[in-house]
Amino acid sequence: MEITYTKHGDYYYPDLALPPQPTGDIGRFGRMRKKYLKEHQPDTFALMLMENTLTQHLIDIDRQANEQIDRITSQLAQAEGVTEDLKARDQLVWIQAMNSCRARAEELVIREIVLA
Repeated sequence: MEITYTKHGDYYYPDLALPPQPTGDIGRFGRMRKKYLKEHQPDTFALMLMENTLTQHLIDIDRQANEQIDRITSQLAQAEGVTEDLKARDQLVWIQAMNSCRARAEELVIREIVLA
């Protein structure tokens, strides 16, 4: 790697530029993963930060977590008989059952993906 310099006044400054940053939403689970890495795995956090891989990792974790939550929620709802028929008959019971399924799915995903 060759470093070039630009003269500003009497001084030469190196022409440094950061590589392009990945674009995307880090999201809730990405932020949780970042906090976990910072508090419990500071060496890994620092290495990923220096190698410029942290942002992409956080985006990937958030995407994986959301996909997994959607998949597990639908599986739990199907296993427990939470259907559109129940939604039509009693919306409050349906909402309560779906919220329960979603909360259990989030707990599982946080344990398996975010805190892994």
